[in-house]
Amino acid sequence: MKKMIVAAAALALLATEAQAISRYNSTSMTCDRIKATVRAEGAVILRWKSKNGIQRYGRFVADGRFCSWSERAEISYVPAKDRRSCAVRECKYYDPYDDFIWQRPGWR
Repeated sequence: MKKMIVAAAALALLATEAQAISRYNSTSMTCDRIKATVRAEGAVILRWKSKNGIQRYGRFVADGRFCSWSERAEISYVPAKDRRSCAVRECKYYDPYDDFIWQRPGWR
């Protein structure tokens, strides 16, 4: 019985550590407001409709601290209320071997 209580308490603690991420419609916000919101919250999900009407979305971050170890924050663009493209950061997969200029064949 004690093991069951300890296991339930551990699961409850794990569940409380997850944080909700806010979602916004990028085309209803100005570019400056998008940047301020991302900077203030650290990570947000932005949604918008593409030119052909398809719903698009992505997770955008303030900096690389909000990316996983195999990703880095790179500049990406979303439509805003006042601009066609607003520069924000998005986590993208990163392979450190891609940065080596002088790689020997078979190094990996």
